Amino acid sequence: MVPPESPPGRRWLILGIGLLGLIAGCAAQYGLAYLIPAMRAEGASLEAASLLVTAPIAGVLVALIAWGAAADRWGERIVLVSGLALAGGAELGAAAISAPLPRWLLLFAVGAASAAIHAASGRLILGWFGVRERGLAMGIRQAGLPLGLALAAVALPPLAGDGIAPPLVALGTACLVTAALIGVVVRDPVRPAAAANGITGSPYREPFLWRIHLASALLVVPQITIAVYAFDYLVNALGWSIAAAGLLLAVTQLAGAGSRLVAGWWSDRAGSRLGPMRTVALAIGLVLSLVAGLALAGITAVVVALALAAVVTVMPNGLAYTAVAERAGSGWAGRALGIQNTFQNLGGALVPVPVALLVTAGGGDALGYGLAFAAVTAFPFIAAIVIPVAHEAAVA
Repeated sequence: MVPPESPPGRRWLILGIGLLGLIAGCAAQYGLAYLIPAMRAEGASLEAASLLVTAPIAGVLVALIAWGAAADRWGERIVLVSGLALAGGAELGAAAISAPLPRWLLLFAVGAASAAIHAASGRLILGWFGVRERGLAMGIRQAGLPLGLALAAVALPPLAGDGIAPPLVALGTACLVTAALIGVVVRDPVRPAAAANGITGSPYREPFLWRIHLASALLVVPQITIAVYAFDYLVNALGWSIAAAGLLLAVTQLAGAGSRLVAGWWSDRAGSRLGPMRTVALAIGLVLSLVAGLALAGITAVVVALALAAVVTVMPNGLAYTAVAERAGSGWAGRALGIQNTFQNLGGALVPVPVALLVTAGGGDALGYGLAFAAVTAFPFIAAIVIPVAHEAAVA
């Protein structure tokens, strides 16, 4: 597929504004992990806090495919604007209500609405960027998650001094502001018909995409484990201050954002998305093994390994997204990316509570966290086997 003729600066401006929306949406979806110490200080158990953290993730899970189909049908701009606007309203509602169940439901709605950012923003890149710059562009787009988490790590804990309502207001406002910016700046690319792309039917008649989805779901297990519990591990198991832990994890998330750009650039140069993805999966398994071993042994160098894990676990997402979008083509990209995100967020929704139970069963301290980290080390190694490298056509 050849992207439409347009000034290069316009493409990158659209990408940049879309990235702001992704940062706001990802902070709303996954940033609640940085409020776990505040929730526990208010008397919530680790399990109860984890349930609240999973609310927006579960919302994302149920809405992804529908938003992807909407993007295929009506285009990206309207989907991005409406999704972020609805998410902002629901987030402000969650800030105004303190009862646990209504707040959980509103945060679920935040996730369901903001799920629009995942399929639509990836589909936007497929249309605006050519194959030799698409990996880098998707890497920049995928930097939205670690950048959103970095922003959450720095901004949310200080705002939680009077409870978690002020951080929720900040997240809702960010969603509303970025929705307005996207509405003003972003335009949908013109795409050729499906037949012109050589796409004559569902790409799901072969196992290629299913294997990428499965591998991504396996890789999200360690990613979510680190993203959700690294902050609480540093504060409540290792005795770090909230400010110091937030700063460290913000730095690692910024480095993680850079790692996604490197991965995209690497895939463009290598002419392959899945070869680099397999290499990164193996690296994740090795780093997690180091984290688990050091945590169980009580060695202070675990902090260095944990920081490295926070960087490397977020690295492969853009590679998978690009491979999925390219194989699906413009006629199926929205739905395929919706399915891709569904697999990933299924892992994300299912992981936090079992990990919390493992931590509690291990004593709720550094040893418990060591056991939890050890429990997820196998997933990236299995993912490396599942990734269909041998069946990938070279990137032209």
